[in-house]
Amino acid sequence: MREKDFKQEGVEKYLWDLNSRVLQANERDRESEAKRPSRWTAGIPASMSPRRSVCWFVLGQLLCSCALALQGGMLFPKETPSRELKVLDGLWSFRADYSNNRLQGFEKQWYRQPLRESGPTLDMPVPSSFNDITQEAELRNFIGWVWYEREAVLPQRWTQDTDRRVVLRINSAHYYAVVWVNGIHVVEHEGGHLPFEADITKLVQSGPLTTFRVTIAINNTLTPYTLPPGTIVYKTDPSMYPKGYFVQDISFDFFNYAGLHRSVVLYTTPTTYIDDITVTTDVDRDVGLVNYWISVQGSDHFQLEVRLLDEDGKIVARGTGNEGQLKVPRAHLWWPYLMHEHPAYLYSLEVTMTTPESVSDFYTLPVGIRTVAVTKSKFLINGKPFYFQGVNKHEDSDIRGRGFDWPLLIKDFNLLRWLGANSFRTSHYPYSEEVLQLCDRYGIVVIDECPGVGIVLPQSFGNVSLRHHLEVMDELVRRDKNHPAVVMWSVANEPVSSLKPAGYYFKLIVFQGLKTSDSPRTGVTALVNYHAPYVDVICVNSYLSWYHDYGHLEVIQLQLTSQFENWYKMYQKPIIQSEYGADAVSGLHEDPPRMFSEEYQTALLENYHLILDEKRKEYVIGELIWNFADFMTNQSPLRVTGNKKGIFTRQRNPKMAAFILRERYWRIANETRGLIQVNQSFVVDDEEKEVQHICGDADDAKLLQHKVQNVGQDSVIAAGALICSYCTRNRAHELCKLSTVPSQDAGAQERGQQLSIQATGWAVTINKACSHFQVRQLKTTHVAHSIAVFKPDRPLRSCLLDISAGSA
Repeated sequence: MREKDFKQEGVEKYLWDLNSRVLQANERDRESEAKRPSRWTAGIPASMSPRRSVCWFVLGQLLCSCALALQGGMLFPKETPSRELKVLDGLWSFRADYSNNRLQGFEKQWYRQPLRESGPTLDMPVPSSFNDITQEAELRNFIGWVWYEREAVLPQRWTQDTDRRVVLRINSAHYYAVVWVNGIHVVEHEGGHLPFEADITKLVQSGPLTTFRVTIAINNTLTPYTLPPGTIVYKTDPSMYPKGYFVQDISFDFFNYAGLHRSVVLYTTPTTYIDDITVTTDVDRDVGLVNYWISVQGSDHFQLEVRLLDEDGKIVARGTGNEGQLKVPRAHLWWPYLMHEHPAYLYSLEVTMTTPESVSDFYTLPVGIRTVAVTKSKFLINGKPFYFQGVNKHEDSDIRGRGFDWPLLIKDFNLLRWLGANSFRTSHYPYSEEVLQLCDRYGIVVIDECPGVGIVLPQSFGNVSLRHHLEVMDELVRRDKNHPAVVMWSVANEPVSSLKPAGYYFKLIVFQGLKTSDSPRTGVTALVNYHAPYVDVICVNSYLSWYHDYGHLEVIQLQLTSQFENWYKMYQKPIIQSEYGADAVSGLHEDPPRMFSEEYQTALLENYHLILDEKRKEYVIGELIWNFADFMTNQSPLRVTGNKKGIFTRQRNPKMAAFILRERYWRIANETRGLIQVNQSFVVDDEEKEVQHICGDADDAKLLQHKVQNVGQDSVIAAGALICSYCTRNRAHELCKLSTVPSQDAGAQERGQQLSIQATGWAVTINKACSHFQVRQLKTTHVAHSIAVFKPDRPLRSCLLDISAGSA
């Protein structure tokens, strides 16, 4: 983070210096452009075309102290008895600076008066990217400074209560932002996906105010020293391009959306306040251990009381002071989704601060008690092997671009749970804090990635880039350290690790930025390629039969086997298949499969899965499909309105691959955990019978919603609906079959439109559409056995009926 507190008269000078540095970097790039071999003309060396690429991950218990760390915490703003919150979402005034040097806004000081007085403005929704909101193609691809402004009325108590702080927080401004309040510079920040804030108390309490005006200038230019990097390429041929023509060149495959992507808020605290809370957890037998560190700013004279509450609001542990350990007997652990019948259990850590002057501050932090560790071949959560069955994502949608949107977020989480996914990577940048909060609540495990994507140029491994990269990692850890869902840090995606300075660069990122000796967290790392000795987990991206051997699905299994065996033989460390996939245009069908058809995408996945099933018995600890949904990219002949590797469309409609992956993930979950058993009793002819429903997950405890009819023998005793969305696309008759467990004398047959099975004393019938079932008691007595209703190739989503009866 770069927050510069300097006098107003220094702003213009600093911005000119900043612009000069950018122009000098661009000039150096332009001079070197002519010296590059032809393979660099697209901005990506031929050796880095995405044939087999790598990710760089760092995992840990989430507390970091970086050498370049700035003072201060980054607690999520929320309303408490001592804190107020005002959200500035909605329509902002907006103007792009189309001047040749993009500096007219600074030259004419647009921030000194309302933006509308500087010239024509647009209404721009916040949060959103500005690129897709209008019909102007020039704005969609705009590079340079854009200006946002919003006026709001402040509560009178905020401007008059001198015992109150007022803080302005911008949750995301991509990429470089400068902020003014009522024309006075307050803060600036480099980096597009993490929050920054400024204490504006003196400005809003300096006199009577009728309005509050915040102005934010944002520059989306990327240079070799930004994160992610990029270059400005000047087109100088006067016969082909107008004077001064330039484009932004990037080495990553997603659209560089820009703007205010997340909320801008104002919040208050007392003048003596809780600044930061850090929590780590451990388990000693059945006792949960919650270690806490609390920072208070504004005074050295205060008292702290800490209480830990369970989900029912019952106090389970107490503490005092700014650090300590809480012990929770018979603790409920935080488990990932599908790994336990009660996943994602969260306690509440209530912190109360008081001073001798009767100033109080309150803050509540959700806490999940869990442990993370790695062995030679396993990834362990709470001491049990965890398999990453998940996705890579993007913050990307129609119109909004990268803008935060609650309906879209909830839809995505519903799709993740429908899919049976237990994890995802925040590719290729930090996601919003609200995303991580939902992951904590739902038990979705997160690999938290910084914006280190597209690092391919030698100058991107220099000291300037290193310093900024360390700053970004510090900001990321300070923001996300307390989330139980976050189990791994990702420091870069697909860098050119073969370059000579890369080894030293990433060694410092890993050890200085994330594994400092003064950090109380446990450091577990993941990295690939030439510098895997620094890490504990190897993560590999590969696109077999897509970026090479086009269309030859038959080579996938051999090549994937060699990939895994070579890596494990060299480093003896667990491996995650962190990216794999193929583009598929929704609705395009080809048999035999051909590239870009849905059939080719599913066939490629199935070939990967055969080898993954073999290797996950040994040392492969996860698989993350690329990608969850189609997403936007720059225009090119290789991209038809974006990247189509999603298993869902950009509008979140499933492709065939989504159903293949859903079958697989539910099957793996059933194999790696105990099934959930729900007992119910009913009466037939005054005889109590017990029906046990053993289902794929907690939600599926309702898989058989049966009703009981108190009728005589040889008649229906249980019936109801089967909640089963597997059976789609006219495949129901193939996917729903019945079998007895453990009876050997039962016979199954298809009868008309139904599939049924009979065993001694009982009969179960399920219709061909798999929508309803019946359990019938035959005219026999003393029956005690089980009947299973399941889909052989989808056993995860099964339901076992254990029917035990006395005399009929």
